[in-house]
Amino acid sequence: MEPSPEQSPHHAYPDHWEADVVLRDGGTARIRPITTDDAERLVSFYEQVSDESKYYRFFAPYPRLSDRDVHRFTHHDYVDRVGLAVTIGGEFIGTVRYDRINDRGRPASAPADEAEVAFLVQDAHQGRGVASALLEHIAAVARERGIRRFAAEVLPANNKMIKVFRDAGYTQRRSFEDGSVHLTLDLEPTEKSLAVQRGREQRAEARSVQRLLAPGSVAVIGTGRTPGGVGRTVLRNLLAAGFTGRTYAVNRAFDEDLATLDGVPAHRSLGEIDEQVDLAVIAVPAHRVPEAVADCGEHGVQGLVVLSAGYAERGSAGRELQRELVRQARSYGMRIIGPNAFGIINTAESVRLNASLAPESPARGRIGLFTQSGAIGIALLSGLHRRGAGLSSFISAGNRADVSGNDFLQYSFEDQDTDVALLYLESLGNPRKFTRLARRTAAVKPVVVVKGARHSGTNPPGHAVPVSRIPDATVSALMRQAGVIRVDTVTEMVDAGLLLAGQPLPAGPRVAILGNSESLGLLTYDACLAEGLRPRPPIDLTTAASPQDFKDALAEALADGTCDAVIVTAIPWVGENGEAETGDGEVLAAALHGAAAGSPAKPVAVVHVEIGGLAEALAAASSTAAPRTRPTTLAAQPSGPPAATTASTPTESATVEAAGTEGAAGTGEAEGTEEAEGTEPPARPGRIPAYPAAERAVRALAEAVKYAQWRRQAATPGKVPEFLDETTDEPGAAALIETLLGAAPDPRGRPLTHDEARELLGRYGIPVRPTLPAPDPGTAVAAAARLGYPVALKTTAPHLRHRADLGGVRLDLADEDALRRAYGEFTELLGKPAELLPVVQSMAPRGVDTVVRASIDAAAGAILSFGLAGAPSELLGDTAHRLVPATDRDAAELIRSIKAAPVLFGWRGSAPVDTPALEELLLRLSRLVDDHPEVVSVALEPVVVAPQGLTVLGASVRLAPPPPRGDLGPRRLPNY
Repeated sequence: MEPSPEQSPHHAYPDHWEADVVLRDGGTARIRPITTDDAERLVSFYEQVSDESKYYRFFAPYPRLSDRDVHRFTHHDYVDRVGLAVTIGGEFIGTVRYDRINDRGRPASAPADEAEVAFLVQDAHQGRGVASALLEHIAAVARERGIRRFAAEVLPANNKMIKVFRDAGYTQRRSFEDGSVHLTLDLEPTEKSLAVQRGREQRAEARSVQRLLAPGSVAVIGTGRTPGGVGRTVLRNLLAAGFTGRTYAVNRAFDEDLATLDGVPAHRSLGEIDEQVDLAVIAVPAHRVPEAVADCGEHGVQGLVVLSAGYAERGSAGRELQRELVRQARSYGMRIIGPNAFGIINTAESVRLNASLAPESPARGRIGLFTQSGAIGIALLSGLHRRGAGLSSFISAGNRADVSGNDFLQYSFEDQDTDVALLYLESLGNPRKFTRLARRTAAVKPVVVVKGARHSGTNPPGHAVPVSRIPDATVSALMRQAGVIRVDTVTEMVDAGLLLAGQPLPAGPRVAILGNSESLGLLTYDACLAEGLRPRPPIDLTTAASPQDFKDALAEALADGTCDAVIVTAIPWVGENGEAETGDGEVLAAALHGAAAGSPAKPVAVVHVEIGGLAEALAAASSTAAPRTRPTTLAAQPSGPPAATTASTPTESATVEAAGTEGAAGTGEAEGTEEAEGTEPPARPGRIPAYPAAERAVRALAEAVKYAQWRRQAATPGKVPEFLDETTDEPGAAALIETLLGAAPDPRGRPLTHDEARELLGRYGIPVRPTLPAPDPGTAVAAAARLGYPVALKTTAPHLRHRADLGGVRLDLADEDALRRAYGEFTELLGKPAELLPVVQSMAPRGVDTVVRASIDAAAGAILSFGLAGAPSELLGDTAHRLVPATDRDAAELIRSIKAAPVLFGWRGSAPVDTPALEELLLRLSRLVDDHPEVVSVALEPVVVAPQGLTVLGASVRLAPPPPRGDLGPRRLPNY
């Protein structure tokens, strides 16, 4: 909302303060600066506030605002005086303002860094999280304007307002003066304030998805008068699934005397429906959608599923239509799935919702599924149904204009009916948030992801999000770090999902193989080796094996303490007449179920070839499998992942501590505390997954093994060693960076010289071996005498840098003659000194040449990388990556996760190098880029790691104004 010409001209309207937020109950609202055009809205808002709330705000009866009050509360300079409002449908539901004050409490300007703050929330909207959202945003605004503390005067009886400040997580002081409580909040974010903020975000976003998936009533807008068509199909599917709520058919073209359609009430508009409508499924042409959305907003609909096409997938005109659709829906506090969506499904017995185009609702199960593609959604639903698997929930987001995979992760973490979350994603709109949410969710239940558009880097149609330039291999490594199971195809996603939803996690990689086919057993054995598992020699039961033989062998294998999982291979029996008997699948399934039920809990998978009825019989228990995951209704989350149980048991639970109540000065608004105890599931769910090929079963098991290992490690997260605090000079580095960037830094940044880079890295305990310029042979000899022989002669020309294979580096020059001779060969073969830019450097101890890098990606954030120098990393791409900040465990895993890692640990009899020193270097570099976001790129090349110690021979550093960190700011939905 732009200001009128009357607004103070010397301070531009700060449109970057505008934000859409999700409130505690799952509805949305808009936060924006108050302008002079808001006078009538402010007066109307104040008239709807109770006398008690007004008293708490002004410490006296204050029935109405004077003209002077209205002028004061709507005229701001956006620096010393700022007011924000929360709006729904264009009307105020809450306000906050601050006024900068000096140390005597009088109005002031900068450099005064304290401000008085006050809130007011409409009584009808108290308890929705309005005040906590306002506090987050007004605090961010204040920090931007140089304000470091908030002061507030609160009546002692206003406990809810006191609680707002107390539970925000900021450092605070409290005193009692002149009959009121004086509160002071330091606005510097703390670990606790960030945890509170993210906990509130999780509750709100999970609730917003829950409202969409579990409505009490559904209206299908655009239901056709005749069978067929999108709207009529959705209505038919709703009824066929047995939706437990109320259903309405809506079409403005209905005859006035039409009372019902397919047995449900028929209406020409939502206004004719006397009862609350929670969810609207919109299936009308795109040009009629705005009218339908306005009708929904005016009648209190909570969420929309927009099946209509004709939006961003159609080009620029459709893209603008899509953005306007989101803006319109959010203005009414509604969230959207779509447009161009396939629909949503919730199989919970208390809901039974199929608001989709899927002709058959899937069976009830423990898998949650999110997809950005309707076609992929259809394929996944079909594949899961064909293999007897059930779903807990399904969302096909279409163009994903609003509800995203991040929202689905928030919901899945909390949903007690979901044990495994499967996601097909074509983009990561907010990769930092995705990895944070995925790490937390993966700590209590598996998250399996297929990433489409891996090499094109496309975004959902109509989205304007930062484009990540990191390679797909790096994306995969970062997902692994967050505990995400990244697979390449939707088939692999289903394969992994079936195993993870139906079986306990393996305690290790040891696999027993048994079956009635020696050849199929050997194929399985080979596949296990290829996937890094440790298979035992296959047990051949011979083709004469009976179901009882399978049962006995499986029971024995499960009881064996030297195996962590079992793969059963089976081919049809050959009867006495020589013909294959394919109809005994049910008998074999019963035998396998019987063996598993009475044995220790270990994962079992079956590979079979054309055994009729086996897969269906093995899957028969899937709909009755008890839940494995019971996280509580969430409050604030700690920064690390919740503790995970051992992988050998299916029991999983997450206990979190409720945090955050909220209110407003004089309004009495607070968030409650919710807790729930996790429930213990049975020892073993009943479903055993079946696969038509050994490679598919083994790949799914291998993913489960790696995930289980991550879970065990996540239970005790790594740490940043304390020695880094003692040997780093953060203030000195900050001052140096400020000097190097200058008062008006170039937005493109600037590279540092060799000496500047050495000085900056030295502040973090990273010494770089000095080099001296050698523009001519005489200078080179003088430099060598200064450094001491032996020396190296190197070119620093970009096209020859680090290219010993092209003659750009000469090593072990023991004396002046050798140096002069090498210099002459340099210039003769490669060019003039002015082109080569040669330098002299003292020799380092022999070791393994490695490369350590850190860089800032606009979308993913700071990334730490490691590899061996030369061909392994440059030609073969053998480089490992971790997100910053890295812990001691991350550093150790980083150097061990490259394929060439054995070179560091004594490969072929060579001396192992000093990997602890290498890990320390990684941690120091991680700390540097984490402490100083202005350091946007660092490359240490080569880093020679010797048996004792290491030497950094080359370093390049680039500084730039720090990119914005939206993940550290106040909660907000993507802007349109």
